[in-house]
Amino acid sequence: MMKLFGEMGPEDYRAMGFKCGLEIHQQLLTEKKLFCRCPAGLYTTEYDAEILRHMRPTLSELGEYDGTALMEFKTKKEIIYRLNNKSVCTYEFDDTPPFPINQEALDIALEIAMLLKCNLISELHISRKQYLDGSIPTGFQRTTIVGIDGEIPYRRRKIRILQLGLEEDACREIADIGHTRYYNTDRLGMPLAEIVTYADMHSPREVADCAQIIRSLTRITGKVRTGIGSARQDVNVSIRGGTRVEIKGVPRIPLMPELVHNEAMRQKALLEIREELRKRGLKAEAYKAKFYEMSNLLKKTNYKPIKSAIRRGLLVKAVVLPKFRDILSYPTQPHTVFEKEISDRVRVIACLDKLPNILSTETEGETLESGEWKKMLQVTRPGEQDAVVLVWGDRRDSETGAKEIEIRAKEAIIGVPNETRQALGDGTNGFERILPGPNRMYPDTDLPPIEISTERIERISSLIPEPPWEKEARYKKMGISDDMTYAIISSGRSRIFDKIVSLNLTKKQRIIVAVTITQVMKHLSRKGVNIQRIPDEEIYKMFSAYKNGRFFKEMIPSLLEKMVNSSFEKAYRDLRLTTLDTSVVKTEIDKAFKKHSKKVKGGRLQLEKIIMGEVMDRIRGKADGKLVKELVVSN
Repeated sequence: MMKLFGEMGPEDYRAMGFKCGLEIHQQLLTEKKLFCRCPAGLYTTEYDAEILRHMRPTLSELGEYDGTALMEFKTKKEIIYRLNNKSVCTYEFDDTPPFPINQEALDIALEIAMLLKCNLISELHISRKQYLDGSIPTGFQRTTIVGIDGEIPYRRRKIRILQLGLEEDACREIADIGHTRYYNTDRLGMPLAEIVTYADMHSPREVADCAQIIRSLTRITGKVRTGIGSARQDVNVSIRGGTRVEIKGVPRIPLMPELVHNEAMRQKALLEIREELRKRGLKAEAYKAKFYEMSNLLKKTNYKPIKSAIRRGLLVKAVVLPKFRDILSYPTQPHTVFEKEISDRVRVIACLDKLPNILSTETEGETLESGEWKKMLQVTRPGEQDAVVLVWGDRRDSETGAKEIEIRAKEAIIGVPNETRQALGDGTNGFERILPGPNRMYPDTDLPPIEISTERIERISSLIPEPPWEKEARYKKMGISDDMTYAIISSGRSRIFDKIVSLNLTKKQRIIVAVTITQVMKHLSRKGVNIQRIPDEEIYKMFSAYKNGRFFKEMIPSLLEKMVNSSFEKAYRDLRLTTLDTSVVKTEIDKAFKKHSKKVKGGRLQLEKIIMGEVMDRIRGKADGKLVKELVVSN
């Protein structure tokens, strides 16, 4: 029986040989892209031109085809790139040689490598890494290794870092429909740090914990981008007897535990399926399916997907899978059976992406009428242990789909296929593509080696911030909660927080600074206020004035809004902030009481609430809210 996430403990994962490693991709906060001088970070849905490309495989120097290239070729995809003149140039399409590497990006990568305690590479060599899914127009990504053999502390042990690389980001996929895939090129070429760990995590919880440590470590520099899409996580999962499966594009760290648990359970189920198929005497190298044309036989069906397909002139193929009875309905993930493994392959490789795209003798729910199945089985004549799968599409796609059904059945006899899979929102995953071959990198002859000088290392090492685990311990002593500590570090403003609290603030004042950075600024950003435009130095000046009693905490949001387009001092003058004497506050309260005391009928508490709101609206930020409340109550 398949156990759900939460029903297993660390010892259960150890027993099944669970291992997981991480690949964290983090955009660096630079003005320009990595190998050209186009601006970085100009995201837009507007485009000035489109370029159409087709991908086709070519033989390597060894006379071999890459498996991923062959798979992509089978899809017969048209790749359309949407270009905006402000964020792309001819370099991205390999029509212009690369510029020298962005030195600002390299400095940031070196800083992160030092924080990870990596051994730095003394001479960097730029390589080309094949990208065959169309997400990079040239078909390759320029990349270099900056550091190796690092580590991060985790509980009472170390998680080893395999390497830190500096590379170009890929395009943003905006649509993938049928045989056409659309990409937006605005983020293409932006500097990206890739942090790769060893498979040192042995439970799903550890995976999320370690991803969070690495995320905090990059953000502590204040030199990485934040927001949706700026950091992306891939996980590499395996169990004993399985193989490394890469799940790409995990959007949020909290989703990781359930996701990797379900992948472990999927691999366990695939190994159980393998054992059952081998007991039935099947061997992958000798396995063959049988194929039949079913369009005429089913032309009067009431099963809507096939009825609609035949009306549009599409073909229906039947694939008989010898000795696969009860395998298609075998559970592989929560609410998921092996039949979906086949459906995913047909969807991706045959581009039959309108679901359902297959139907089988084991499909639950809506299906063919019993009489239609009987007629079809009389034609295909499957054995008692056989399964039958139907697939429909035009002649090319239906043939590709039928063949892919046979290929996936063969792989089931072998065990767990080497795949790249896509993270889904419900905690499960689906097939994305065949895992690329091991020989996908080769030297780039367009760029010379880059020497990393001792002077450069010394300069960067002098600027390295305190590691997040040390900062967390220090914040705890200050009385900052764990949640707020995490939020400060994640915000990328921990350096300015440290500078502000060095003003010898009280505990209450430190909490106000923390709340401002973690909650107030976030709230203003959601309102459309561009908080990122406020220099840290102006934020420091604001809190220095707050400590000296020039205004009260209630005015902080209004000041920040004004400071987006001006300095703190100008915002302070524009808002006409001066602290009011207690006698002035009492006068305002007396006026409000005279105005409302005879009108309010809800009793004393209701009256005080109205008075408090009116007075605070008039003097907000000029008097302490606590003092105002005390004066209202005692009036």
